[in-house]
Amino acid sequence: MSALRYAGMDDTDSEDELPPGWEERSTKDGWVYYANHEEMKTQWEHPKTGKKKRCAGDLPYGWEQETDEKGQTIYVDHINKRTTYFDPRQAFTVEDVVVKPKRYDGNTSALEILQGRDLSDRVVLITGGNSGIGFETARSFALHGARVILACRNLSRASKAANLIQQEWHKARVEAMMCNLASLRSVREFAESFKAKELPLHILVCNAAVCTPPWNLTEDGFESTFQICHLGHFLLVQCLQDVLRRSAPARVVVVSSESHRFTNLLDSCGKVDLALLSPPKEEYWSMLAYNRAKLCNILFSNELHRRLSPHGVTSNAVHPGNMMYTSIHRSWWLMTFLFTLARPFTKSMQQGSATTVYCAVAPELEGSGGMYFNNCFRCQPSIQAEDPSSAANLWELLSVRKVQKQKQT
Repeated sequence: MSALRYAGMDDTDSEDELPPGWEERSTKDGWVYYANHEEMKTQWEHPKTGKKKRCAGDLPYGWEQETDEKGQTIYVDHINKRTTYFDPRQAFTVEDVVVKPKRYDGNTSALEILQGRDLSDRVVLITGGNSGIGFETARSFALHGARVILACRNLSRASKAANLIQQEWHKARVEAMMCNLASLRSVREFAESFKAKELPLHILVCNAAVCTPPWNLTEDGFESTFQICHLGHFLLVQCLQDVLRRSAPARVVVVSSESHRFTNLLDSCGKVDLALLSPPKEEYWSMLAYNRAKLCNILFSNELHRRLSPHGVTSNAVHPGNMMYTSIHRSWWLMTFLFTLARPFTKSMQQGSATTVYCAVAPELEGSGGMYFNNCFRCQPSIQAEDPSSAANLWELLSVRKVQKQKQT
């Protein structure tokens, strides 16, 4: 598949065919001009229609604009290892294409959403970006020019993931950094290391998660599913919110799940109960712990948007897709077996990462947040997930616990 076809730009315009001896070219900034080789002259207007045209969008994925030894602009296709003087953006021009709002669904891939976009001025941080949906999210951003930080607990695996992306495109900017969400100390150390780089942060994807592991307490005394899926991300955002505010407009995308609908967090007094979030071993059920953590993620995203949107930072929660085949369920043999049987009917990782990517870059979502998305569509979460008092209560509860743990260390 050529890079033009890969970018959805394989059809060329033939309605206003040029006379013999004429050639269509473009300037560095995308304006189209016409060269008459017989008379050795150039002009801006089309020799037949008299119209001026300008290339639409950015260069397709894998293409780069350079200058040859004669000072002429050339275009390098890194995917197919070829060069041409033809600007691939000329497949579409502003005169010929009616731009319509694109509609995405569960079959859309992340690369489709990003086609034609230049993210070279963006810094993206993704937790758990070394495998599964997180890896495909990172790969999609990196292949479109973004500087991507993989925040992972296993630095060796994260480095291998970064190398895989760089092998696909040698100019991809991907870096692995150590961040173990099961350790609040590790989260703080990561945040300090990231700040030391003095980078902006335009997109933060809270993606990392575990599903159905056996009961276990972290070094901080919390049940591991709750801390890895939620509390670690809560602290990470707290530590980096000043960077997000300085980088505005910035976006936070919190990966949740439709499973949030099958639980609640309230005690008999209508308050969020920490004993439900981090239960003792005798009251622990792995699937219920996962559901509760994912409900926390939506409440957290909504409250984060309420607090930071006045400063140019928005937040949305997403469900990556039903029946997603990932390694997240590796701790429970039964779930692994069921997902193996269902694998032919599941989404691909590229489709699974699409909603996350959509919420991170969609122009129509600029300045908008506090929403929940599934298959790139906004949908209604559970009643409790929309409750602002529960969101505020959870935020304050975890802030107090976080401070207490800091004092203990």
